[in-house]
Amino acid sequence: MKKLLITRALPEAILAAARARFDVTLRPQTAGLTVAEAAAALRDYDAILPTLGDGFAAAAFTGEIRCGVLANFGVGYNHIDVAAARAAGVAVSNTPDAVTDATADIGMTLILSACRRAGEGERLVRAGKWTGWQPTQMLGTHVTGKTVGIVGMGRIGQAVARRCLYGFNMPVLYFNRSPKMVDMPARQVDSLHDLMGRADIIVVTVPGGGSNTGLIDAAALAAMKPTGIFVNIARGDVVDEDALIAALQKRQIAGAGLDVFAKEPIVPDTLRALENVVILPHLGTAALEVREAMGQMALDNIIAWDEGRALPQGLTS
Repeated sequence: MKKLLITRALPEAILAAARARFDVTLRPQTAGLTVAEAAAALRDYDAILPTLGDGFAAAAFTGEIRCGVLANFGVGYNHIDVAAARAAGVAVSNTPDAVTDATADIGMTLILSACRRAGEGERLVRAGKWTGWQPTQMLGTHVTGKTVGIVGMGRIGQAVARRCLYGFNMPVLYFNRSPKMVDMPARQVDSLHDLMGRADIIVVTVPGGGSNTGLIDAAALAAMKPTGIFVNIARGDVVDEDALIAALQKRQIAGAGLDVFAKEPIVPDTLRALENVVILPHLGTAALEVREAMGQMALDNIIAWDEGRALPQGLTS
């Protein structure tokens, strides 16, 4: 049996399926692999099922390589240098389809929570400070009919757009680096700043890393309406976190909803102190059936590699 490293605990059904096929080592730690630990894993295991935060940077691939496949648990893989892996003869896959609807649902959760000040309202009640219903108490942003702007119109972006369009009658604009045809009445705009200025609610769904690092900078945020709501369900590094904090502190924008952060699990004290932001602990795919589907997809990629077949979700770039 080939040796398989699973870098963090997965649902029991996936662990049982993996153990039936491979000699499995399950790391007990909850933190991701350091680059040195990733290099050692590449040397010691035939296959690895990595997760967000594992340090498979280019430096991890410079030593002895035994591993033949990294079957990433998750759609995002900015923690893996795919080019370095390929150069070292290591195949890489991810789990794109399994996460789409769950992540889009969290996007809608954040849109509604940030617009309607749900987090702030719950804190008020829990603190025993609510004095009863009042006509002008905690007035937020009405969501139905507002224009949503999607940054990155891939699978998740389109899933968010459909929910907004058909569930809340929201006109949809989107920015994509290349022309993108979609099967819904949505309009692509020419520039990111154009999108930021025209939409009432911005939702970021682009992949993390590479040219998308810092894509949402101070200038992009400055282009938003003062009544605008900003939502990030992509990766934390896509946003200049300091610029976002400053925009929220100055009430340059009305509010934000965040499921991801630049240096997870660190969330800056200045961000946590703000009332006009909803912050979640990276809940995008946190539903048992979704995590099981992700794990099975990753495992299927490893089985395909073991059998000499093409990886169903193998990455090409």
